[in-house]
Amino acid sequence: MRFSLPLSEFLESIGECRVEGDWNGEIVGISTLKESEAGDLSFLGNSRYTQEVAETKASVVLLPNNFKGSPRAGQIYVRVTNPSLVLGQFCGVLERRFWPRPPAGIHPTAVIDRDAVVAETASIGPYCLVSSGARIGHRAVLTSHVSLGAHAKVGDDSRLMTHVSLGDFCEVGDRSLLNPGVVIGADGFGYETVDGVHEKVPQIGRVIIEDDVEIGANTTIDRARFSETRIGSGTKIDNLVQIGHNVRIGRGCLIVAQVGISGSAILEDYVVIGGQSGVVGHITVGKGTRVGGQSGVSKTLPPGSVVQGSPAVELRMFQRISALQRRLPDFFARFQQLEENTRIR
Repeated sequence: MRFSLPLSEFLESIGECRVEGDWNGEIVGISTLKESEAGDLSFLGNSRYTQEVAETKASVVLLPNNFKGSPRAGQIYVRVTNPSLVLGQFCGVLERRFWPRPPAGIHPTAVIDRDAVVAETASIGPYCLVSSGARIGHRAVLTSHVSLGAHAKVGDDSRLMTHVSLGDFCEVGDRSLLNPGVVIGADGFGYETVDGVHEKVPQIGRVIIEDDVEIGANTTIDRARFSETRIGSGTKIDNLVQIGHNVRIGRGCLIVAQVGISGSAILEDYVVIGGQSGVVGHITVGKGTRVGGQSGVSKTLPPGSVVQGSPAVELRMFQRISALQRRLPDFFARFQQLEENTRIR
């Protein structure tokens, strides 16, 4: 995406920094060090790309304060504590410019039940459905084709993107973001097998999403069998994640794409789950635990654990096992040789 922004406005938006070099044009794009052209902004967020700084064509380069080197003619270095974070802040400025908050009001194609309560400062977009007893807070945004069930609640400053579904009695707290296709409050997966027939167990609970939660596209969070499924404040959930009924996730957790969490599992605060991992039901993953990608967590983990593998084991053990697995062909060849030597004797 191309744009045009004076250098002075960029520097003002990022706050404290040290500028070195001579260039005062307009920034017209953001790109990687290797792919940048004149007029672009780039950054060094990972030390493995340090050698690319000297070769980049970017006019403005965000660098850590301790970077050693000087800009070329017609180029400036902007030294900051955390280049990646500063770039993120600047992208927030661009986001507000290119995707401003829609004006307050209700689109004429939206369907709002007479018993629903919608704050005057909220924005309800085209073809949204707001059912009986639902409540929408101040400055909340429902973009388009969003469905709110009976007595659902959306907090202040939250944003629900296209085709989000929030089920009956489910709640989203303040300043939360639900990306396109998120489904909150679909039936939990519960059955009792009687005489070979899978009889459905009604799921009559709800889902509570606390404040400052972000949920990625096409993620699903099932309503509880009874009581509630709960996602704690500040937790960030990636795309295509499945969270089962009665799961409880604490504050500040990070759950990466394609994770599956089975019913009644508990994730305490600040747990990190790597992509494509699975967590079985009815266990507890302790506070601050880190689970590597493609792991299978099959038992309760104490706080501060670092695990990987399927089944998940302590990281150092996983690394030892992986190292031994790579040597198995050599071990097998040596074993065959020993067998042959034994037969010859």
